[in-house]
Amino acid sequence: MSQINVIKNDKGEIDAEGIKKIIPYDVPFLFIDKVTSLSSNRIVAIKSLSGKEDFFKGHFVGFPIMPGALTVEGMGQAATLLVRSNIPNHEEKDVLAYKLKEVKFMAPVFPHDQIRFEMDLIAQDERGAILQGKAFVKDALVAEALLMVAVVNKADFRAKYSR
Repeated sequence: MSQINVIKNDKGEIDAEGIKKIIPYDVPFLFIDKVTSLSSNRIVAIKSLSGKEDFFKGHFVGFPIMPGALTVEGMGQAATLLVRSNIPNHEEKDVLAYKLKEVKFMAPVFPHDQIRFEMDLIAQDERGAILQGKAFVKDALVAEALLMVAVVNKADFRAKYSR
């Protein structure tokens, strides 16, 4: 495992400030508040919803639920963190969504829910990774997906697509 281990507290957790040092996300688009468990092939991460997030204002009016795409985004951010933990020079890389398969939504996520993302690494090499993800509220499965991510050279990727 890389230098990411240094960011863990004495419980083996990583808080939001630590997460922001590893993945290039910040509020309002950070969908992980803490990592409760991280090994070379599995991550468990938490997002606690305050109910004040902007997306609840318009999705759905009168019956606010978290957009399913944002639940999958939380899985993707957890996946990114897991994949980066296996790359020694992860600061020089970008981890990008490549393919989503078998995405399923079983139940809505409501304001004030706490989502637990569990991601299992199936395979990883220098080009990318395949992960199986699940999202839970309490112990109820609310979503699952097979994610494929690409690992690219950050400088090359950003130079190619900069505007």
